[in-house]
Formats: sequence, C-alpha cells, structure tokens
Amino acid sequence: MPNGIIIIDKPADWTSMDVCAKIRGILHEKRVGHGGTLDPMATGVLPVFVGQATRAVEFAENSRKEYVAGLRLGQVTTTQDISGETLETHPVTASRADVEAALTHFMGDIQQIPPLDSAI
Repeated sequence: MPNGIIIIDKPADWTSMDVCAKIRGILHEKRVGHGGTLDPMATGVLPVFVGQATRAVEFAENSRKEYVAGLRLGQVTTTQDISGETLETHPVTASRADVEAALTHFMGDIQQIPPLDSAI
C-alpha cells in the first residue's frame, strides 16, 4: 500500500485531477489528492499525496505558495488568456520599471473576478 508525497512537474493541457487519476491507476490506490489546483494551461510543481499522506493535503492547500507567470502585453483575447481568439493587438512600450510599478496593485489580498473560462 503506497503512502507518501510525489512531486510532479505537471504538463500543459493536464488538469490537476488528470494527474491524480493517472497516479491512482498506476499505483492502484484510491486515496490520491493534490496540494493545489493548477489551471490546465499551467505547468510546474504539483505535490500529489498518496495513501495515508492524503491527511496532509489541507496543510499544502492552506500554505503559502508562489507562482511565476509570463505576460504578453498588448493582446486582447476572447478568454482573457492565450487560449482564446485574438480580438485586438496594441503596441506596448513599457519599461521593466513601468511593469513592476503596475504589478504593485496586484500584490497582497485582492478581490478577483476570474474569467468564465478559468478554473476557480
């Protein structure tokens, strides 16, 4: 009976639950959970908890996390992300300092309304 935490480098186009389902099948273990939902477009570290270790999922879900993102400035799409059809493109001449100054408004606790196509 497998127990532990597996660190997965989640590929794009897989949901966090797709990863759990795959591990469930490989290990023949029903108790599999993850430590935080990643959008299907997102890639990166996904901690997966197996067997008795699933009791620790709540600690991973509620702990501090850091995300790194890439931006494409000046493009408007139907879904507000790269998966949608491009509606508009605008030239952008922002310096690194301009972008960093704008990002300060998105730090800390905020009320966000995610796009309809987004994983909530």
